[in-house]
Amino acid sequence: QVQPVESGGGSVQAGDSMKLSCKASGRLFSTYAMGWFRQAPGKDREFVAAIGWNVRDTDYSDDVKGRFTISRDNTKDTVYLQMNNLKPEDTAVYYCAARPRSIGDREYEYNYWGQGTEVTVSS
Repeated sequence: QVQPVESGGGSVQAGDSMKLSCKASGRLFSTYAMGWFRQAPGKDREFVAAIGWNVRDTDYSDDVKGRFTISRDNTKDTVYLQMNNLKPEDTAVYYCAARPRSIGDREYEYNYWGQGTEVTVSS
């Protein structure tokens, strides 16, 4: 199993960029698909992006497609979320999650979750 730990959150202005990191301690990180989810105040947690264990497979929500990029470095057991052209509606707590092998876009598909990192975007 793996234990994700997120970092890199903070406060920015609309239009700025930010990069989140998630280091997943444990064995066999490279065999896990990794996903990013977010939960805005008063809303349900939602899918943001995912990347497969083989790096080639990626998926994005329509809200972030073209602005966010997910990547991973299996030598560092780390997955990243590069967020560009941030908008106030991107304000949320961002969670990193892991599941074996293939990517998914549903919360219940992920077995291991981090504690989250907060991102605030001001207009």
